[in-house]
Amino acid sequence: MTTIPVIHVPQGSGKSFWGPGGDRYRFLITGETSGGSCFIVECLVPPGGGPPMHTHLREDECFYLLEGELEIEVGGKRVDVRAGDFVHAPRGVPHTYRNTGSGHAKMIATFTPAGMEGWFEKTLDPVGKGEEVPPPPSPGMVQRMLDAGPEFGVEW
Repeated sequence: MTTIPVIHVPQGSGKSFWGPGGDRYRFLITGETSGGSCFIVECLVPPGGGPPMHTHLREDECFYLLEGELEIEVGGKRVDVRAGDFVHAPRGVPHTYRNTGSGHAKMIATFTPAGMEGWFEKTLDPVGKGEEVPPPPSPGMVQRMLDAGPEFGVEW
């Protein structure tokens, strides 16, 4: 019988990174801890925040909104998303999201299979201990995002 490890990520723990729009990404499960099956990340998105339009060539991405309001665009179709809504972005389809509300939006993003966590680690800025305010986006981060795209199957 195989022993299945319990994965418990207490609130506030887990690797965290700042995205270029002030988004904060906290790792919940990675390919290392899921046997390669998925990467799940908690996303805290400030008003107006969200990534540029992009395409994952290797992973499907799913969004489950816990709090706030987002506009999610997948394959040219825009959807107004509220807490409790779910959206799927299949691999190979351009997509993006933007916080259209006045407060932070909180969502869970799931990538299947795992692998995108490497892109986050290679390109984004780690959140420092006790750091609550994102640094301004740096040209270096944007360049790292573009440079790492081919390695991780992301097109901008």
